[in-house]
Amino acid sequence: MALLRGAGLSLRRWVGRAGVRLEKDFGDPAVTRVREAAEAGVRDGLAARPESADRAGMLGTVSEVAGVEEWIHRAIAAEPDSALPLLVAGARYVAWGWEARTGARAQQVSRAQFEVFHERLRRAETFLYEAAEREPDWVTPWQVLLTSGRGLEVGPVIAQRRFEAAVRRDPFHLRSHQQHLQQVCRKWGGSHEAMHAFARASMLKAPEGSLLGQLVALAHIEHWLDLDGEACARYMRGFDVVGSLREAADRSVLHADFEQGYGRVQVCNSFAMAFALAGDKEYARRCFDATGGVVSEFPWYYINGGNPVGAYRNYRSSVGA
Repeated sequence: MALLRGAGLSLRRWVGRAGVRLEKDFGDPAVTRVREAAEAGVRDGLAARPESADRAGMLGTVSEVAGVEEWIHRAIAAEPDSALPLLVAGARYVAWGWEARTGARAQQVSRAQFEVFHERLRRAETFLYEAAEREPDWVTPWQVLLTSGRGLEVGPVIAQRRFEAAVRRDPFHLRSHQQHLQQVCRKWGGSHEAMHAFARASMLKAPEGSLLGQLVALAHIEHWLDLDGEACARYMRGFDVVGSLREAADRSVLHADFEQGYGRVQVCNSFAMAFALAGDKEYARRCFDATGGVVSEFPWYYINGGNPVGAYRNYRSSVGA
């Protein structure tokens, strides 16, 4: 099944209808201000956020802004003792590297693309390690190093050490767990078994209501993406898969103590998509209701031609939500 990760699509061009809208900047005006500042060539606002999941989301948004790689070096020179410009530079060089690689399968990426990809990731790691040395309690340098390491194929041992470094600083850091899930999945040299085991173990270690229940839904979506033809539907509609999804939803998105704030919308959308694919209309409707009509780009951009809002609306209708 062809993937659409990072294939140069302008995903935000899709406009919601019938009470549906695409989430932008996590629905957070502070993130919008930081993004607009970055687009104007100014590093501003990140320091106002604590070193936490909230900063991870904001940093991810800034890393996707074209041109940050041009002015961030001036910010580093102007603040020689600060780790924050280094962190921004590292995150941007990782995202910029992936732009060169695109989201295509490895066999569809040219040698020249890989050379640019790896060069940018190596530069990113220099910035990130320096930021981590200056601020040893920060989790975000290690979170971004998980992504750069996967692209540089550092291998499972180093990847595991980086993940352990992240969770020592924040045991339930959503983005770090999402990135490590990618590391252990089959397409990056892991296996379906390792991926599902990691997802469920992470969910069970976290408090009930944690966002980490999303990992179970993402693991099943990744497994589904790795199949073709009728095998996709057979897999998602399997009794074990539906039971696994229900267990995870009950412990997270549908739990009375479900976390608020950064990542919540994406978690609700991930479960809505997974249950719709599984044909579990009852749980799908509950998860669609939990989204409040707000659509996250991920993971919907995997289907329906990369149109997240269109995919959301089609699948929501299919379950009668």
